[in-house]
Amino acid sequence: MYKRIILKLSGETLAPDASKPDAPRGVFDAQRVDAAAEMILKLQARGIQVGVVIGGGNIWRGRFTKEMNGANADQMGMLATIINALCVQDAITRKGGRAVVFSAQEMNRFTRLYTRSAALDAMNDGCVALLSGGTGNPFFTTDTGAALRAAELDADAIFKGTTVEGVYDSDPRTNPNAKLLKDVSYAEAVEKRLHVMDTTAFVLCQEQRVPEIRVFSMENLDNILKVADGEPIGTRVHE
Repeated sequence: MYKRIILKLSGETLAPDASKPDAPRGVFDAQRVDAAAEMILKLQARGIQVGVVIGGGNIWRGRFTKEMNGANADQMGMLATIINALCVQDAITRKGGRAVVFSAQEMNRFTRLYTRSAALDAMNDGCVALLSGGTGNPFFTTDTGAALRAAELDADAIFKGTTVEGVYDSDPRTNPNAKLLKDVSYAEAVEKRLHVMDTTAFVLCQEQRVPEIRVFSMENLDNILKVADGEPIGTRVHE
């Protein structure tokens, strides 16, 4: 069904589960990192080329004072995504896979500078492309980074994991009557300001005709494979 996808993971996917009293301390949980790497390799084993955009929220959540410069704060966030990508690369390699970390910034001692052709070459060669550093510019989220990479790399879909079941008409964490929307157009997502991804990401996908975004709960990482196999879980956002 899918030949190439952009998998958007939050940094929290790699972090200890704060809801568990015995959760390990720190910004990484070795078991969760390994589980993410295993799921990426299972996805690739289905014949799907995989580009992964990882957030940095387990390490950095933005300005810690109102006085802090926003551009500096976002640059720190970009560095956090690079750390996360290197972490996932290590786990994929330990499990016998191959992955290349690309960064939107020049960091040639640690990563390869992202270009469209280099990322495509890596995926065509059987590597997972770990796409870090956001868009390379401040004031853009990693959701927008995922949309940009999906457009550039002609992806069939963006897989966007969340902590809820999909896209709702209001916040299900505060409104018990929130309704799950199974099928949403890009125009509707922008008009209704559905916040599962930022508006810039939706507009970019619409303008560049990214075929679809699949939004679903990633509390269970097996959902990634279910979506790849065509199961209608979560929400489909499309033209």
